[in-house]
Amino acid sequence: MSGKSKLQQLSSTIRSKDAAQDESTIVGDVPWLLVLTGTIAAIYLVPIETGIMTAFKTQDGYLTSLPFLPPRTVTLAPWQEAWNTLSGSFFNSLAFTVPATILSATIGSLAAYGLTNTKWRGQTLIFVFFVAGTFIPIQSVLVPVSRFWAIVDIENVLQSVTPLDLWGLSFMEPHYATIVELILTHTAFGIPIATLLFRSYYKNLSDEMLEAARIDGAGLMSIYKNIVLPLSKPIFIVTFIYQFTSIWNGLLLSLIVAGAGPAAPITVDLNKLALAGRIPTYNTMMAGAFITAIPTLIIYIFFGDKFVRGVAGYGGS
Repeated sequence: MSGKSKLQQLSSTIRSKDAAQDESTIVGDVPWLLVLTGTIAAIYLVPIETGIMTAFKTQDGYLTSLPFLPPRTVTLAPWQEAWNTLSGSFFNSLAFTVPATILSATIGSLAAYGLTNTKWRGQTLIFVFFVAGTFIPIQSVLVPVSRFWAIVDIENVLQSVTPLDLWGLSFMEPHYATIVELILTHTAFGIPIATLLFRSYYKNLSDEMLEAARIDGAGLMSIYKNIVLPLSKPIFIVTFIYQFTSIWNGLLLSLIVAGAGPAAPITVDLNKLALAGRIPTYNTMMAGAFITAIPTLIIYIFFGDKFVRGVAGYGGS
């Protein structure tokens, strides 16, 4: 056997020993990893388990047992009471969250396309404004937003652009004007982050493909409609989920715009359960909290895998 072959054999033997040692080390660490993972999972899940157990207890059952123990008597009364209080605001939240999510994602997609796949003067400055918009704290704009909607009469604005007697229609309610204010407000504050998400995605599109479409005579909107938009499904899903969750769970803007009136969203009306009665009914409050979380839970359960693939940039249907 030549010297070179002996050296290769020795090197292979050393690598095998190192791999066996690494595998032995990993196997030895498995119990500790399991204990650590189990401890972290327990710390994270115990509050959720406690909330679920509390939501199915009677008031007496809650007062006479530890919160995290299963109920002796299972009841749906807290859920029924919470739904009776929150059902109106639940649909209010849906009424402005869904349109604001779609509008902010659509406008963000168009803005990102114009800032990424086209060339024009002042492009960088406009992009800087979008970036700055993502860093403006919500708390700093509460007073300006409140003053703006105190000055702008959205009922008259909508009536002036509609040939019909809009507010005279039988199904129209006065608080629908506040719902429109919530849609416009959340759309405006969602556009910057939606634009940044789409821009990051569009920067990875093939320039050769878009240039070939231009050479074939396709215009800007034709390229967007026939090439960019069909390829945008993964990032649309990411943006929809992100925006829906942010708007649905948002409290400050909704509180400033709608208050606790008939257009109040569910995040504002949830406080009614805490103020009901002289004795706090934690079972009803827990049931109300889970009712509030149901839409976002459904979104993540059915679209969570697509969200992860979209964030990773792999896409897929």
